[in-house]
Amino acid sequence: MTGMLRGSLEATLLAAVAAQGGGASGLDVRRAVTDRTGRCYAVGAIYTVLQRLEAKGWVTARVADPRPVRGGRVRRLFTVTADGHRALESFRQRAATAWALPIPLTEERC
Repeated sequence: MTGMLRGSLEATLLAAVAAQGGGASGLDVRRAVTDRTGRCYAVGAIYTVLQRLEAKGWVTARVADPRPVRGGRVRRLFTVTADGHRALESFRQRAATAWALPIPLTEERC
């Protein structure tokens, strides 16, 4: 496993792929992220992060058969690896620890 999750978008996409189970296309991931967060990310942003996660070894991609429509394109289906599950759990633990810190009730913040 190389590095840590770089931010919330990586963690959100990794969690979305994990929630899809056996294989999620980039558009499936985009739809899930939009439904859960209310934010609409560009398709290019989704695929860029998925490629980064794949380079880290946290997701794998396989090519699926084309869609059964005329001119149907092949799809890349992403699946979370064991290292990806560990990275996601590490991110979840670090986030829980950060949110458990007491927040001062004064207006002074740094």
